[in-house]
Order: sequence, then C-alpha cells, then structure tokens
Amino acid sequence: MMSVEPSECRARTPHQGVLAIKAVIYSSVLATALALSGCATVDVGSDNDIVTSSNRSSLSTPAKSGTEAAVKLGNLAQSAQQTQALCGQECDDIDAVAHPEDISDGVSDDDIDAQPVLDDVEFDEEMDDNEQHRLGVEHVPLNAISPQVIQTFVEVIDVIRHDYVRPVNDETLFQQAISGMLERLDKHAEYLTPENYEHLRSFTDGEIGQVGLSVKYDAAIKNWVITKVEAQSSAKEAGIAIGDKLLRIKNADLTSDMSEQDIQQLLSGIAGSQVQITVSGQQGPRRNMLLQRNLASDNELGVTVQDSIAVIRLPVFQNGSKDQLIKALKQTGVPITGVVLDVRNNPGGVLSSAIDIVSLFMSDAGLIQVRNRTNHSQLIKSNGTPYLADLPVVVLQNRYSASAAEVLASSFKSNKRAKIVGEQSFGKGTVQEVVPLEAGGALKLTVAEYRSAKGELIDGVGVKPDVVLPHDGQDWQQQAVNLLLSQDRPLGIKFDDKLNGISITNDY
Repeated sequence: MMSVEPSECRARTPHQGVLAIKAVIYSSVLATALALSGCATVDVGSDNDIVTSSNRSSLSTPAKSGTEAAVKLGNLAQSAQQTQALCGQECDDIDAVAHPEDISDGVSDDDIDAQPVLDDVEFDEEMDDNEQHRLGVEHVPLNAISPQVIQTFVEVIDVIRHDYVRPVNDETLFQQAISGMLERLDKHAEYLTPENYEHLRSFTDGEIGQVGLSVKYDAAIKNWVITKVEAQSSAKEAGIAIGDKLLRIKNADLTSDMSEQDIQQLLSGIAGSQVQITVSGQQGPRRNMLLQRNLASDNELGVTVQDSIAVIRLPVFQNGSKDQLIKALKQTGVPITGVVLDVRNNPGGVLSSAIDIVSLFMSDAGLIQVRNRTNHSQLIKSNGTPYLADLPVVVLQNRYSASAAEVLASSFKSNKRAKIVGEQSFGKGTVQEVVPLEAGGALKLTVAEYRSAKGELIDGVGVKPDVVLPHDGQDWQQQAVNLLLSQDRPLGIKFDDKLNGISITNDY
C-alpha cells in the first residue's frame, strides 16, 4: 500500500499532486487485478515497481474473492482518502494535468488560441443541474471512484482474457477501453494510437483527408458496394476489399436515397482524423473498424470571375487561407462587384483562418461566441483591414458545411452582412483539441463550443439559409451569382498586383 508523507505532499506542485492520486488509483487497479488473479502479495515501492509473489491460478481454479479482495480494496480506498486529506487542494487539482506549456506540440482541428480580439460576454441565465454537469462545473475526485467499479472493470478484463473464444492482447483490451470511454463522451472525442497520432502530425492544419474508398449502390442486393480501394490507404491496411459491402458510417445506416457524394462526404474529413465504419464481405460477418483519413484530398482554394462576380471556392480552412485568397484575387486582373463564398462540403479546419477571411468583409464586428466548460464565453471580433467591406456577399452552403464553415456563415448572418443560400448546414458547433500523451498517442477532446454572436446554438442545429435551394445542387453557383447580379452593387474594385501589399482601385 502506498502512502504519502504530509511534508512531501506540501512540497509538490498541483501537477505532482495529480500524479500522486493517479498512482493511488493505478495501485488500486493493479491490486484488484492481482487479488482476482489469486496473487498472494503486492508491494508498491517508492519507484512504483510491482513485485508479485505468485502467478495467476489456472482457469479451472476460482479466483480468490470476497474477503481478501474486499479488504485490499478497502485499504486502498482508505489510503486514497488519507492522501486527499493530507494533500488538500494542492494534490487534488485534476485540471492541472494538461498545462498549455506541456502540450505546445499539440494539433488542433479548430484553433481558438490565435484569435486577435476576444471580449468577455456575461450571461444572466441560470444553469440547471444537467447543464452544470454537462459543462463540468461539478467534479468527482479521482479517489472517489468506487472500489466496486474498479473491481468490476478488472474482473471483466479477467473474464475476457480467459473465456473469450479467441486470445486477445492485453494492450488491445485497454486501448479499446480508452476508445470506448472517449466515444461515450461525444461523437468527436477519440483516442489516437501513437501511429495514428504521427499520421495526424504529418498533415498541415486544415487539410482534407480520405480513407481511400469508392462505392456504388447495387440495387440487386440493396447495398452500397465498394468498387475501389486506394493503395497506401487506411482502408487497404484494414483489409477491406473490392466487393465488400459498406453498411454504416459513423453509426448511421446507409440508404438507397443517398448519393455517391453523400457517401464520400461522410467518409472524408480533416486529414488525420478518424471515422468508424461497418463493412461485411460477400460471405463473412459484419466488421466494425476505425479508419484514419490518411490520403490528402483537394485542398486548393480557387477564385473564378463570372460577370464581375468573384466566386471563391473554400474547400477547407487552413493556416494561410486568407493570404491565398488575396493572392488569387490579385491574379484576376478585373474589377469585382460582388463575392460568392462557396463553402459547400467544407468540413471546417482552422477556426482562426475562417475568422481572418470574414474580417476582410467586416470592421469591428462581433463574429462568434466561444464557451468553455464553465460556461464562460468570449466574443471573437473581426480583425485587420476590411478591404472588401463595400462588396455584397452571398454564402453558398450545403448539409456538409461544418464547423469553421458554419462559423463563417453564422458571422455573416448575425451581422446581416450576407445572404446565406443553399441548405441548412451540418451543425458541428464544438472545438476539438488534440492533446499528446506522455506514454505516446494522443486524445482528441472537445474543449469548447461556439455559438452565433447573438448566442444562438450551432451544435446539432446548424445555420439556416435565407434562401433554400433543392438538394440536387444543380446550378447552385449560378443561382448565387444571379442573386448578386440582381442587387445594387458598387462600380467595382480591382486588386493591384504591382505592390507587395494589397491595393484597391474603386474607379470601375
């Protein structure tokens, strides 16, 4: 049994205190496992070395249960309570585990740390108990975990190891337990193995990735069938073959009324992220697997001009998207009288990049609210020079416009700066951060949510269009251009490429 001297505890930093509590719980799990396995003694030394006096009994011999295991668990729980009492708050600060300076190499799908202007927003609304629980206002100390819960967890692993029809690696069991814990938090949280984390780090922030599958609907068997598996893809590595049936994506059944584009949008996402699918062979059983989006897709920002209207295709928001946009506008060489921002199928990307692009069209405007776990909210405002403030704007979105793309659309809508055209957007209003783990791998965890500048919910709701277009998507771009052409517009602005900076002439 591990104990902590009072003087030693007081000398620790909050982070070290957390490690002490974690060590107690870790010892509890090990002691429970050894008790269930029939080991005689457990000694946890000062360096946390584990010494056992005997091996687990055979499967035919019942594990020692009842009194001995209960006594050990009771002693360990009492030790944990004593540790908490001795340490006080210095050793019980579970929020001190991840310090910003400790995770500077982390990767973020939606970077909220680089915003130039943040205003605090006060709320008069009272949170009910469910809201407090959801936002993490009430904490459960780590050493308050019931010994029975720990015993159940270890016993389940013990039964699987000895009774499951096929041998299962212990590390695999624990990794699956970690994944299951995160998946139950929300649909965006996930565990990244060291290999998957390295894949994620190899991509530029905001790139779009694919899993390497192509599918077609087979009406004869009423299923989506895989027609192509790309080499070097996660799908290939997982053993998926041509002819296999694709049954589910993200726990959603695939239906005949979906299009191939629908399937591809569900499979694609931010490069390095993961997606769960269910497949089955022509004769085999269903298989659930987690695929990483490890094949880079088309991330190129594009600008075309049609009847003096600049149509700007934004497939994803990356670091430097604003600079790419300005460069593309300079290369048009013609006066611009309106802008269509096309964010159809845009899964999001770097949040600060979306803010930078919106800021080209608005001055000193409140764009989006970001709320953390304690319901404290900050209002992100526009920044920089609004070079395009005089141009009318239409935002073109569809059901697959998500995350940072919804931030852009919501910002324009809240400030009545543009017409939103198309379909209701996806409804992902949360911010994920990838936190590296000391033991390798990482956690992708939801750390904040964002709402419109007016406080309207985005997550699970989306951004509603001002002008609804049919789902077939035909002529959407032309309809957006026609909408701008029907409005009163300035004479036009032209971007001068002769200077290093941006120069605009309004005499057109």
